[in-house]
Amino acid sequence: MAEKNRDFVKGLWEENPVFVMLLGMCPVLAVTSTATNGLFMGLATSFVLFGAGIVNSLLQNIIPDEVRIPSFIVVIATFVTIVDLVSRAYFPGIAEQLALFIPLIIVNCLILNRSEAFASNVNVLRAIIDALGRGLGFTWALTFLGGIREILGFGTLFRGTESVIQVLGEWYQPMLIAILPAGAFITLGIVVALFNVIMDESFSIKDLFGGTAAVEKEQTA
Repeated sequence: MAEKNRDFVKGLWEENPVFVMLLGMCPVLAVTSTATNGLFMGLATSFVLFGAGIVNSLLQNIIPDEVRIPSFIVVIATFVTIVDLVSRAYFPGIAEQLALFIPLIIVNCLILNRSEAFASNVNVLRAIIDALGRGLGFTWALTFLGGIREILGFGTLFRGTESVIQVLGEWYQPMLIAILPAGAFITLGIVVALFNVIMDESFSIKDLFGGTAAVEKEQTA
């Protein structure tokens, strides 16, 4: 049980696909202009990751080693097709905004990585738990980035839905760069840097204000 819990938790934080592993950077940078897009893309990717993980785990002793990767891609493409058709049928507005990025989930290295490195080598239960953890980790990361960029660029959260939240008032002057490609790189870089600081167990508030003095003292000694 402890092993399964660790499989789940690692994907959420310790080995977060976006902020630690830096996987799937194409959708991370391209679709996170709003929290809505980030959440939808994260959920779509999670569904594919979940379905592909189950199928590839079940077929691990059937698929020949010579065609493992092509077989994984076929399985992944099947679930991506389901997501694409459902999104166009029930969420046409969001599907139109995401355009080709939903079909491009097929080549998302996060999904292929988990199929090859994990799902195809473990039992179905562990594959499911790992997929849930990685999927939720990917989803919250995209939603978080999209939320930051949307607040800075529009002053809102979950723009384009009936549940839109006006975070900043009419006095706010939007930072348009936040919703442009440059804003995606800048925001991701800052968040990754902060994530690394938080992950560093040796970090403390004293390091923030007294780090230079400590280094000089060590060099003097």
